[in-house]
Amino acid sequence: MLARTIENAGIPTVTVTMMPFVAEKFRLSRIVGVEFPFGHAFGMPDDPEMQLTVSRAAVELLAKATGPESRSDVEIEWPIDTRTAYKDWQPAVASPAVALNLRKREEAEAKRQAKEQAAGDA
Repeated sequence: MLARTIENAGIPTVTVTMMPFVAEKFRLSRIVGVEFPFGHAFGMPDDPEMQLTVSRAAVELLAKATGPESRSDVEIEWPIDTRTAYKDWQPAVASPAVALNLRKREEAEAKRQAKEQAAGDA
């Protein structure tokens, strides 16, 4: 991970992540965990107070951490339903890679259904 490379150069890092348990598995030095939708590690757009709270948590962890593998979680609840937030975050048009995967999933499902129907007809 990039944070480890930067740390090896002698520069301390803090990783703000929606998946702190994964960051711990990679043994990152300082981890700030947030329970926010992907793409919003520092909070809601146009909410400087929430963003400042996360930023302060990161700076405080950097100042207080006595060694590697330190973790602090920000206790802020996302202000809207997470299903709505994740849905709203998605682009209106799927990227080519996502579109390809969706098409492959649909084709596999169609094959599975055809196979089940053929087995039922036999």
